[in-house]
Amino acid sequence: MAAPKFAPVSPTDVVRTYESPEYVPDAWSPDRPAEIQGRQPEGARLGYQGPDQGYVLTLSERFRNRIIVTPGESVNDAIRGCINIGLRRASLFGRAPVVHDLTIAFTIWGWLDGAASADLVARRSALFEGVANTNHHYTEGRVIADLVPESTLRLTPEAATTAYATGKWRDLTGA
Repeated sequence: MAAPKFAPVSPTDVVRTYESPEYVPDAWSPDRPAEIQGRQPEGARLGYQGPDQGYVLTLSERFRNRIIVTPGESVNDAIRGCINIGLRRASLFGRAPVVHDLTIAFTIWGWLDGAASADLVARRSALFEGVANTNHHYTEGRVIADLVPESTLRLTPEAATTAYATGKWRDLTGA
């Protein structure tokens, strides 16, 4: 390494050069006991894997004040159920969650407007009840995510809003 000009260096000092280490370790290979071979496993209660999924918690808080619930419904239940849908949509595209994933989820279930029909409110109240308590209702949250057809998840937020406005919530939610 070069030294500044003002550093005292004896002219008789030996200049250091690169030296190989005495021992070179073997190359690393994925041989740990829990290493996954191939793709991520799929099946009941395994969810949908994707990168940086924790970011959805930050995004979901941005919707908290916009969610409109009826008596007997919980904002926390709405958020948790829609987080599952948003994560499924994000993993479908192989990326981290973005605000549009949650926008679609909240829109198709009518959480963002006060004009949800009575049958939609009845259906979502039954499905989303208690989902915020993931210790006891994890399976119910997975059911909500699995209900939504892939065709809905592939929509743009504008297309989902348009379809919801025409009263096609059953087609959008799979319920």
